[in-house]
Amino acid sequence: MSGSEAGRPGFVIVGAASRDIDVSDPRGWRMGGSVMYGALLAARLGARVGALIGVDTPSATEGHELDLLRLAGADVRLVPLVRGPVFDNQQTPRGREQVGHEGSDAIPPGALPDEWRDCGAFLLGPVADEIPDAWASALPADALLALAWQGMLRRIEPGARVVELPARPGPLLARSDYGSVSAEDLRAGGDPLERLLPRDGQELTITNDEHGAIHLRRDGDRLRMRRLPAVPVRRTMDTTGAGDAWHTTWFLGRIHGGPFGAAPLPTGRALHLAAIVASLAVETYGLAGVPDRRMVAQRVAGLTASTDAPSGESI
Repeated sequence: MSGSEAGRPGFVIVGAASRDIDVSDPRGWRMGGSVMYGALLAARLGARVGALIGVDTPSATEGHELDLLRLAGADVRLVPLVRGPVFDNQQTPRGREQVGHEGSDAIPPGALPDEWRDCGAFLLGPVADEIPDAWASALPADALLALAWQGMLRRIEPGARVVELPARPGPLLARSDYGSVSAEDLRAGGDPLERLLPRDGQELTITNDEHGAIHLRRDGDRLRMRRLPAVPVRRTMDTTGAGDAWHTTWFLGRIHGGPFGAAPLPTGRALHLAAIVASLAVETYGLAGVPDRRMVAQRVAGLTASTDAPSGESI
């Protein structure tokens, strides 16, 4: 590996950091969002991470969580936003309900550092539709692209419950190689999955908490599906970030030169590892719950030792 390659991220993650209302925090909020959870997890798993993070003024000046990413080894670049997303996440019998207090300005493709533009893998993690369609054509044609759908399926009206939007085709969905979404995020319905995954070889996971997940792959004119069981959780403290843990781990497992080896993991193995990491992510609170490589290795060893768990995993 050349010196320039050693200093370049193995993958780049993009999105706006949210401020999530939290009365237990002296600030009244804590930082979250797909880009925060994904970047911290990837760095703790050993990936070379470039994190392009949109931040409003309070996040930039008071967001000590950004230091967690830097201490873990992520290369953090900030994009100043006049408006950044602010949410109040409320757990109800129907699932998580979100009240939106503020939307987000867009993060333009021009904010991507020049030295990151030829990276081979990108993960776009919008939380408030802050990543415009222009990103679809701005990235290298041969780069792998993962897309978290969640932030594209909501409309924020300040002071009101976040409005769930149906899933529709678009440039980002068409360009992405790997997509992730939760069953909860699809409550508003949308177009048939065949239209949402138009290209041969595209993959999508639909997660559903303790019910496991579904993996879909476009194979010519049909979608192939497999069901994936959930990994048992010891206790559930906070489900925020579990989906981010899932799709970040799955993507890291499918790229060349990622933290799990020079070659991509087989699909089934990458998906099982994603389920393991997601199970760990719900067992503590907020970014503190983002696991590291040691924690994942311990969980893998425990599952392998049990008589009814899949074997052969390593990290």
